[in-house]
Amino acid sequence: MEMKEQIRSIAQAAQQASHLIAVLPTALKNEALLRMAEELHRKKPLLKEENEKDLRDAEDKGLSPALIERLTLTDKVITAMSEGVVEVAQLPDPVGEVVTMWKRPNDLLVGKVRIPLGVIGIIYESRPTVTVDAAVLCLKSGNAVILRGGKEAMHSNRALALVMQDVLKKNGIPEAAIQLIPLLEREAVYEMLTLEDCIDLIIPRGGEELIRAVVEHSKIPVIKHYKGVCHIFVDASAQEEMAESIVVNAKVQRPGVCNALETLLIHDAIAPTFLPRIVSSLKQHGVEVRACKGCLEIMPDLKEAQEDDWSREYLDLILSIKRVASMSEAIDHIEQYGSLHTDVIVTSDYANAQTFLQKVNSSVVMVNASTRFNDGNQLGLGSEIGISTTKLHAFGPMGVQELTTLKYVVYGNGQIRE
Repeated sequence: MEMKEQIRSIAQAAQQASHLIAVLPTALKNEALLRMAEELHRKKPLLKEENEKDLRDAEDKGLSPALIERLTLTDKVITAMSEGVVEVAQLPDPVGEVVTMWKRPNDLLVGKVRIPLGVIGIIYESRPTVTVDAAVLCLKSGNAVILRGGKEAMHSNRALALVMQDVLKKNGIPEAAIQLIPLLEREAVYEMLTLEDCIDLIIPRGGEELIRAVVEHSKIPVIKHYKGVCHIFVDASAQEEMAESIVVNAKVQRPGVCNALETLLIHDAIAPTFLPRIVSSLKQHGVEVRACKGCLEIMPDLKEAQEDDWSREYLDLILSIKRVASMSEAIDHIEQYGSLHTDVIVTSDYANAQTFLQKVNSSVVMVNASTRFNDGNQLGLGSEIGISTTKLHAFGPMGVQELTTLKYVVYGNGQIRE
C-alpha cells in the first residue's frame, strides 16, 4: 500500500471509530483506562526494553542530555504514567455535560452540551509519555486519536500504543480509536495534514521548527503548543529566601521541559542583594548565567546577555537575567519577548500581585510559585495533551474538557416562528 493510501486508511478508520467512541458509556471508558494503567505497570520490563533501543540510538546520534532525559522511560516515569491514567479515569466525564440552559419567552428551552471534537491528530517529538497522555485523554473525552511520534522514540511509542490497543480490543472498543502512524518519513506528516475530511484537529508538540512546519502545511485547524519562554519577576517586596527557592526549582528541576524558567527579571530595589545570592545558588547547580548590563554593574564577571537571549527557549541549564526599574518594565519585557506560556511574580505586595495577574496575558500566570506547576497533572486535570499558547479554542494546559466543544440543544413543544 502506498504511503498516501496508508495514511488515509488510518484516518478513515479513526473517523469510523470516533462515532462509536463519542457515545461510549462512562463506565466502559473508565474500565478500559484502569486496565490500561494496570497493563502499563505490568509491562514495565517490555517497555523499558523497547525504550533502551531508542536510548542507544539517541546516544549514537549524539542527542543532548536534555533530549535523552525526555526520552527515557524509567520505573518512576512508567509508574507516573500509570498513575496519571488512573487519575484521568477518576475525572468526571465531560461528554454530555449540560453547561448552561435557559428558557426563552416563547418557552423554548435552549442549552449547551459538551460533545467530543471527533478525530484528533497529535504530532510530537521525543517524549514517549505523550503517547499515553494523548491517548487516554482522547478516550476519556470521546475522541479518536492518531499519534505520530518522532523517530527517536519509535520503539517506545510502538510498545506503548500496542499495550493500549490490546486493552481496547479486550474491552470491545475499536482499536482504531488509538492509532500510531508507523511511517517515519516527514512526507507522512504532510499527508496527514491534508485530510481535513477525516481529521478534526491537529495538535503539534515539539520545537518551534516542527510547529511552524505543521502550521504552514496543515489544511486542518491547529492548536499550537509553542515554545515556553517562561519568566519570573522578583518584585521589590519579594522575600528573598522564597524567591531563591522558586527560581532554582523553576530552572533546575527539569531544564529540558517547556515550563522551565528561561528569563529572570529582578527589580532594581532588590537586585544588589538578591542578584549575588541567586547567581551563587544557580552556579552551585551548574547553571550558566547570561546577564544584562545593569546586572554587570553589580557582578562584572557575569557573561553578558545578547539580544536573542531574551527570546530563547534554552531547554538547558542556562538562564538569562535582567534588572528592571519597575513592574511595568517587567511586564513590557514579558509582552515583547514572552511566548504566552507561563509567567510568575514573586511578591509580598497584594496590589502588585493583582496587577501582574491582570496585565500579563499568558496562558498561566502565577503568584509566588514555580513555573513548573504549569502542568495538567499538577493543576488537577489528571494529565494534559499539551499546553496551548493559542487563545482559540483552548488556552493553557489542555485536559479532557479542552478536548470537547459545545453544541446547542433546543427543547420545544410545538413552537413555530412567526
